[in-house]
Amino acid sequence: MNPKELAQKISNNPKFTSGHRMCGGCAAPIIVKTILAATDKPVVAANATGCLEVASTIYPYSSWDIPWIHSAFENAPATISGVIAAYEAMKRKGKMKEDVKFIAFGGDGSSYDIGIQSLSGALERGHDFVYVCYDNEGYMNTGGQRSSSTPLGASATTDPAGKNKPGKQENKKDLVKIAAAHNIPYVAKASVSNLTDLAMKAKKAFETKGPAVLVVLSTCPTIWGTQPKDTITLAKRAVDSCSWPLYEIENGEYKLNYKPANKMPVADFMKPQRRFKHLFVPGNEFMLERIQKNVDSEWEKLRKLCGDS
Repeated sequence: MNPKELAQKISNNPKFTSGHRMCGGCAAPIIVKTILAATDKPVVAANATGCLEVASTIYPYSSWDIPWIHSAFENAPATISGVIAAYEAMKRKGKMKEDVKFIAFGGDGSSYDIGIQSLSGALERGHDFVYVCYDNEGYMNTGGQRSSSTPLGASATTDPAGKNKPGKQENKKDLVKIAAAHNIPYVAKASVSNLTDLAMKAKKAFETKGPAVLVVLSTCPTIWGTQPKDTITLAKRAVDSCSWPLYEIENGEYKLNYKPANKMPVADFMKPQRRFKHLFVPGNEFMLERIQKNVDSEWEKLRKLCGDS
């Protein structure tokens, strides 16, 4: 689908509507609307506790115009697994003939940390569903605490930058490769900055027989300390700096979806963000160098995996 067709599908999408209470500039609602617009089939969704769940379902209102289940922080994949099992039993008994798609949403706190056991179990069992991690790189719903998705050098409320430590010292966990290690049919990394790419990957994920995982960069102006108007621009800088490369793994085969013509320095992505401001104070240049070196190394590894070396 071309961008014009995509925009029309998203704007006409009745599955996730306006009226939610997400922060200005939050990328999560855009991600959800785009993904749900990628299929014309009925969809049932499970949603882990987090920003998306809290702000889209403040009683007595809801932005979800599909069957939707809120489960605990740690078990959305297990919840949707049970729904799928019930659906399959009803189909075997002839009580349901409709082709229904199943999806679970979780933030990085749920996906990388608290709920990774549940996610791993659902992937290993081979349930036919799509799992979406909207990755804003921290526990944003509760104040911006560090998660294992928080990038190297960032300051978080539970891992603040200070005189003795210039931000988080551990590299970001790689959820895409963890999911791919389960030998599932489809895994992809996407960004809110390229909705056509996201929609095509979501369509492919819905049409995949078996588990599919989408990990999508979800910019967070409130905790990242950026302007709401810069949400898409910032997400594009993440892609153009190769901090957040766009690629997919289909039946074990890696495919690079975008290669910047002029690779942007990672500092250009980080500088507008309050969570990285300490890195631009004299004396912390070594951290900027470390981060750039790490991004360059991971980018070259990915290019080799994709046959682009």
